[in-house]
Amino acid sequence: MSTQLTATLTAHTVLIGDPRLSALFAGLTEEYTQRYGDRNGSVAQELERFPAHEFTAPLGRFIILEEAGQTVAGGALRRYDQHTAELKRIWTHEDHRRRGLARRVLVELELAAVDLGYTQIYLTTGPRQPEALKLYLNAGYQPHFDLDAALESIEHLPFTKQLPTTSAGATIGV
Repeated sequence: MSTQLTATLTAHTVLIGDPRLSALFAGLTEEYTQRYGDRNGSVAQELERFPAHEFTAPLGRFIILEEAGQTVAGGALRRYDQHTAELKRIWTHEDHRRRGLARRVLVELELAAVDLGYTQIYLTTGPRQPEALKLYLNAGYQPHFDLDAALESIEHLPFTKQLPTTSAGATIGV
């Protein structure tokens, strides 16, 4: 499934194993290793922790944004519980940051979650990802931790967001 977002930016639903995901996984591995270190391959283990089928319908979805044939951003969702999708693997290529692509990935994932019947989103980010913290707060996600706390003292920063119902005409704002 593909959606043309602009003249050059296209959203695609892909399966684990699609070669277009290699840039995303390589970028995530590098990013997490730089920010958190990689003790005994822990980054690779984290990226492979969930079975591929959890990121396909009816449980989930993996979405990438492509521009000029290059994967520039992406992310996934999987079932957290009956009503809640969990966002995973949100990433933007370092050469394409500050263009609103992560926000566009969030919108695509929120639309996918509604399409799959979820009514809420759950996600966590790490304390060394201030841009992700800002993104989720600005996109209407509710933090489930003390924003005034020393974030380094909190291992995972959880957020939730209620989704609109699937009634006709419901949209998710950009």
